[in-house]
Amino acid sequence: MVAWSEYKSAAKARGALALELYVAESTPAEGGEAVRAALPDHLAYQRSLEESGGLVFAGPLSDSSGEAMEGVGLIVYRAASLEDARRLAEADPMHRSGARHFTLRRWLINEGSLTLQVGLSTKAVALS
Repeated sequence: MVAWSEYKSAAKARGALALELYVAESTPAEGGEAVRAALPDHLAYQRSLEESGGLVFAGPLSDSSGEAMEGVGLIVYRAASLEDARRLAEADPMHRSGARHFTLRRWLINEGSLTLQVGLSTKAVALS
């Protein structure tokens, strides 16, 4: 295995973006009722993180067939360190209440693209 810091330095040296983000895979720990009970507070927390710049992306994952939703979610945080990202994940009402548990990993964004379309007069925004 290669040390994370070495890999990140090598990625930067070869011209990759090397943007470090943090990914939490959030999995139900209890029955659906506990998740439903924590959902309003969870959504409010996610919105506050989005407004403050700490939330990059969040949403559910399908099962491996792509046909069903199992309740597993993916949350991508923007934070200064893995420890800061862990604090964000731990403060999520879903995790704090025990309704869900999470695993957290560093994610190095090297390649890819996003398309953002902004209608100036219509104020319409589309991301793809």
